[in-house]
Amino acid sequence: MTDTAFLFTAGNTADAPRSDQPGLLQALAGDLRALSYTVDGVAALLGESASAALSRDQVVPALLATERLKDSHDPAVRSLAVIVRLWLLAVPQSVADVDSALPGIRTQGLVELGLASVDGGVVRVTVDLRPYGWDANADGSGGAELWVASDLAAHQQPGVLRHDHVLGIGRASTTLVQTTFRQHTKRALDLGTGCGIQTFHLLHHCEHVTATDISERALAFTRFNLLLNAAELELDPQDLESRVSLRLGSLLDPVEGEQFGLVVSNPPFVITPRTGGESSSDQFTYRDGGLPGDGIVAALVQSIAKVLEPGGTAQMLGNWEVTEGADWKDRPTAWLADSGLDVWFIQREQVDPEQYAETWLQDASQNRDREQYKESYAAYLDDFASRNVEGVGFGMIWLRRPEPGHQPTISRFEEITYPIEQPIGPHLGAAVERADWVAATPVADAHLVVAEDVTEERHQRPGAAHPGVILLRQGAGLRRTNLLSTELAGFASACDGQLSVRQIVAALVSLLGGGEDFDEDAFREGLYRDVTNLVLEGFLLPDPTQTSQ
Repeated sequence: MTDTAFLFTAGNTADAPRSDQPGLLQALAGDLRALSYTVDGVAALLGESASAALSRDQVVPALLATERLKDSHDPAVRSLAVIVRLWLLAVPQSVADVDSALPGIRTQGLVELGLASVDGGVVRVTVDLRPYGWDANADGSGGAELWVASDLAAHQQPGVLRHDHVLGIGRASTTLVQTTFRQHTKRALDLGTGCGIQTFHLLHHCEHVTATDISERALAFTRFNLLLNAAELELDPQDLESRVSLRLGSLLDPVEGEQFGLVVSNPPFVITPRTGGESSSDQFTYRDGGLPGDGIVAALVQSIAKVLEPGGTAQMLGNWEVTEGADWKDRPTAWLADSGLDVWFIQREQVDPEQYAETWLQDASQNRDREQYKESYAAYLDDFASRNVEGVGFGMIWLRRPEPGHQPTISRFEEITYPIEQPIGPHLGAAVERADWVAATPVADAHLVVAEDVTEERHQRPGAAHPGVILLRQGAGLRRTNLLSTELAGFASACDGQLSVRQIVAALVSLLGGGEDFDEDAFREGLYRDVTNLVLEGFLLPDPTQTSQ
C-alpha cells in the first residue's frame, strides 16, 4: 500500500522547472523538434570532432563552430546554433534571437517555466536542457528522441555546485543504462532517479515505474522531463500516475511493503569524509549517501531482497573500500554472505585514495578555491586512513531473488578492467540464462557449438613441434580470453553440435589416455569442469538444433 506521505505530485518546486504548464511544455517540445535539437541534429551542426569534444565537457570547439554558424544565411542553421549556444554552452543570447528560434514558446515562456532569466534584453539559462536518445531495435521499435533538463554542470557555471545539485546525463547514469538487462517487467523501481534517465528507459519495457529520490528538486526535474517528453514516452499528461509514480524519501523507505520485478539504481555511492555536526545540507545529495565509508552501498545491497518479487532482479552501480592487504571482493562477499540471493559483482576499476579525492573534488568544482581544495583533499586522505583503506573499487552489481523452492546458483566476483562491448546488458542477461541452463541441465548430455564471436590463437616458439600457448578469445560481450590445455583445445575443436559432451570426452580419453600415470576419473572430472566454465563464460553454447540425448 502506497504511503501518501511519500507521493510527489508537485508541479511547482522552488528553483526547479515548472511542470504545471502543459501548454508551454507542448510548445517547447514542438519548437525543439522543429529545430532538430536532437542528438543527431546537434552532432551534424557541430561536426564530428567538436561534438566529441563536447561529450567530454570540452566546450571550446563547439564555441568556435557555433560562432561561425550563428551568422549563417540558412535560418534553420542559425536558429539551431542559437539554442546550442544558449543551453549546451550556457552562452547568453538576445531575446530577439531566442524568440526567432523558439517561436512557439518564446523567451517569456522559458521564463515562466523556470528555464531562463532575462536581464537587459539578454537571455540566460538557469537549467541545462539537452537532447538525449537511443537507437531503435532492429525491428524499428524501442528508439527515442528526448530532452533532459538538469542543473547547469560545473563547466557551465562558476563556483562550487549547489549541494542539492541535480545531475544530468553523466558517465555513471549511461553506464547503468548500458548495463541493465531489459525484458518485459510489470513493475520496476528506479531508486535514486535524479533527473529521470533510468525511468525513461524502463518505460519502454516495463508497464509501471516507481521513481524515488531523497531530493524534492530531483523529483521536480524528473516530473518536468516526463511531461516534456510525454508524447515520445507514450504518457498521458493528465494521468501520469498510471505509468509512473514519483516518491520522495530515502533508499527503500518510500516503497516499504512493495515488491518489483526489476530494481535499477545509481545510488549516491561516493565515499565522502563525514564531519561532526554535519547536516544533509552540507552534502551533495546527488552523490553523497550520508553514511561513513561505503555504508550506503552495503545497506542497499543487504536490504534489496525485501523489495524484489520472486525471480526479481536488481542492477546497480557502487563503490567499495579495499583495506590494506585485503582482496577487493572481501567486502562485497561479506555484505551478502547468507543473503539467499544470486550475486554477480564486476569491478571495473580501482583507484587509490589520492585519485579518488581528486576525481570527486573536481566533480563538484571544489578545486577552484586552492585553500578549500587543500583542506578537503586532506579530509579525504584522513578519512580513508582512519579505516586503513588503500583503494576504492567501482563496478556493476547484479542481484536476484530466487523463485520459491530454488537455491541461488550464481555467485561471481570478478575484475574486468579492459574495454567491453556496449551496451553490455544483453550479454549479462545471456550469461545469467546460461548459468540457469547449466544449473538445470546435465552438461555431459548436451550438444555444444562454438559461439560465433570466438576465435582461437596458437603461439609457439620458432621450430617448436607444438604450440606452447592456446587461447580462445571473444570478440563481443565481456571479451574474455581463456587459456586452454591441449585436451580442452581438442574438445573445443570438436564442438560442432554433432556429438554430445560425453561422447567427445570419451573420444579424448581414448586418444590421450592409456599411460600408467593417466588418471581417467580425474581427467574426465577436470574436463567436464573446464567445459562447464566455457559454457558459463559464453565460449561454448548449447546447439539450438539439437535436443539432449
